[in-house]
Amino acid sequence: MFLLRNIRNHYNHTIYACYLGYITQAIINNFAPLLFVTFAADYALSLDQITLITTVNFLVQLTVDLLSAKFLDRLGYRGSVATAHLFCTAGLVGMAFLPSVMNPYVGLLLSVVCYAIGGGIIEVAISPIVESCPTEKKEAAMSLLHSFYCWGHVFLVVVSTVFFALFGIENWRVLACIWALIPLLNAVYFCFVPLFPIVGSHTEPVSLSGLLKKQTFWVLFVLMICAGASEQGMSQWASSFAESALGVSKAVGDLAGPCAFAVFMGTARALYGKFEAKIPLRLFMSASAVLCVGCYLTAALVDLPFFGLIGCAVCGFSVGIFWPGTFSLAAQRIRGGGTAMYALLALAGDVGCAGGPTVVGFIADACGGDLKTGLLAAILFPILMFSGIRLLHSDKMQVENSDIL
Repeated sequence: MFLLRNIRNHYNHTIYACYLGYITQAIINNFAPLLFVTFAADYALSLDQITLITTVNFLVQLTVDLLSAKFLDRLGYRGSVATAHLFCTAGLVGMAFLPSVMNPYVGLLLSVVCYAIGGGIIEVAISPIVESCPTEKKEAAMSLLHSFYCWGHVFLVVVSTVFFALFGIENWRVLACIWALIPLLNAVYFCFVPLFPIVGSHTEPVSLSGLLKKQTFWVLFVLMICAGASEQGMSQWASSFAESALGVSKAVGDLAGPCAFAVFMGTARALYGKFEAKIPLRLFMSASAVLCVGCYLTAALVDLPFFGLIGCAVCGFSVGIFWPGTFSLAAQRIRGGGTAMYALLALAGDVGCAGGPTVVGFIADACGGDLKTGLLAAILFPILMFSGIRLLHSDKMQVENSDIL
């Protein structure tokens, strides 16, 4: 009873539950891709069918982002987030069993839809829950929160790799059920942690129509698109780029590509969470945008594999602050934005996450499969990020419902 009373009375438990929420998000987004080769072999799936698994996951989360602006406030955050974790649990367990009792591909897609619904709700709801907690360092809390997606990704890859080495990849269904325990336990945890009003009692809520009329919101919307595109433009192609353009092995490509990218991205978010009081958010985001441009140029233009891999990895550090930093700017610049603002910003981020890799892929394909050219084109996104941050803090930009930072 003492433990339960302590959980209900301290907002630190709310933040811990949100950390686990982002680890859950990392699991559902990155577990299936580890098994794509296995799915293709076991269920005789084509490359198009495998690709559709990721596409369905993204589209469902995008749809939930859009709908969340309407139903989250009505249903309540506690019930919505707890239910979202149960959807994630059901999707992971379903992935283990549904392909055995029905058409395997249909079973996989149903599982993906199930956990994608949960993932979409988590993506929209977790950030405002942390923002509403009575912490003094809001930007630090937001940055540290988003670092747990990165640590969750790394943790997933390392543990899964060790599991497959010890027990064989043919036992992946067991591992899926083990991973499902994290969202299941966190659903219970969320039933007891304290939650706080998303819009403070002394703040006038901004309607959806009012939000869409604000110039500041649209600048933030573009920043979120650029944040997602800058991040995923490199992350999604890092392994393929390392293998095809730099000529390293797949094992080296995976470790020095997406895994190193995630480690560096998590490090940037954790470091800003620690030193937030000493580094203005605007300065850190602007410097990160410049560094991001440099990383894309290094990866695209330098022929030495070592420096190309460094460019990929450090790019993770450069984009680390973009997503949580934009959320923090939105919370400060548009008081009372509430659920609608967070839902639309999450939607913008997902559009960027899809658009960034697409731009890289299309440009590379048009240039005969040259990924370096595709990555070179993607410097557009950090350049726009830098320009948007300057515009947001310029004298010409009217700052609504907030003090200028």
